[in-house]
Amino acid sequence: MSGNTLGTLFTVTTFGESHGPAIGCVVDGCPPGMALSEADIQPDLDRRKPGTSRHVTQRREEDRVEILSGVYEGRTTGTPIALLIANEDQRSKDYAKIASSFRPGHADYAYLQKYGIRDPRGGGRSSARLTAPAVAAGAIARKWLRERYGVVVRGHLTHLGPNAIAFESWDHVEANPFFAANATMIPALEAFMDRLRKSGDSCGARLEVVAAGAPPGWGEPLYGRLDADIAQAMMGINAVKGVEIGAGFAAAAQLGTEHSDEMTPEGFLSNHSGGILGGISTGQDIVVSIAIKPTSSIRLARRTVDVEGNPAAIETHGRHDPCVGIRATPIAEAFLALVLADHALRHRAQNGDVACATPRIPAAAASVAGGRADSPLEDPDPEEA
Repeated sequence: MSGNTLGTLFTVTTFGESHGPAIGCVVDGCPPGMALSEADIQPDLDRRKPGTSRHVTQRREEDRVEILSGVYEGRTTGTPIALLIANEDQRSKDYAKIASSFRPGHADYAYLQKYGIRDPRGGGRSSARLTAPAVAAGAIARKWLRERYGVVVRGHLTHLGPNAIAFESWDHVEANPFFAANATMIPALEAFMDRLRKSGDSCGARLEVVAAGAPPGWGEPLYGRLDADIAQAMMGINAVKGVEIGAGFAAAAQLGTEHSDEMTPEGFLSNHSGGILGGISTGQDIVVSIAIKPTSSIRLARRTVDVEGNPAAIETHGRHDPCVGIRATPIAEAFLALVLADHALRHRAQNGDVACATPRIPAAAASVAGGRADSPLEDPDPEEA
């Protein structure tokens, strides 16, 4: 199987399956000399791990990371960093009944058509479980970006199903299980999720991730565009079906006088570009929004076919996130950090000696937020609530 490596100079190769003995990754290209230990990585894994609230899968994984190589006496050596995370709470029997049928909306059918063999236990290699090692790798990238360039990457949930979450403050994000930047909405969001879980259905989500402090100049103007690489990485996250940079699809309804980010000596007046122009960072906040589809594993009966092509019905029981987007914020943050670290190294390799006499324009006072409008909370299905 190919396609398991992300990046050019700062690369991450993941390995393992959802119900195998362990998952992990190899991070290659991390510059030497940075202080690094498991304690630098674990907090991000703790934010992503399952079982953290009643609104997510109750699979109990500690997701304790172990550094196997690439660090000597507490500092990176420049050699590949191998990270290992044990799987401790597999319940493979939950998937015995669906081994011979395909779950609608899942990768089962496409996977079998491609490889002729599949691991049905939790989706195997297609499982979102494999985002854990990516988050671990992203923690390394985030630390290096913060220490070397002062870049801060953070995200928040902007929509839970049909419900938009108005942005109030970044301070709220880590104080609730939804990574929502709005503390006042948490009781209503919890009630919505309780009704959704009771109904047996699932919902999608949308979230925004922002990188502040990236200097201008990262990215290439054609086939190594920063926004293209970000979009590719975000689409590599399980269940992501859409990516927007800055104003995104809203740009289609804007006029040129509205969309173009005017510049003054005091700074940009807006950030509809999301911090990237012509594939190259501008020094403004890099703003990315992603849309995540509803969880495909639901306990309500759905029509499908079996491996022999016969009609069948399927119900998926076991431990599943009714909304996979709830735990996706740390994942999106990690993938953005990985792309930025890679481009920082690529820029340094080719353009590290470039000096530009034009003064740097300050960033806009506020970033574009793809979904910060208010909307009423809705039931997933009034008859099922």
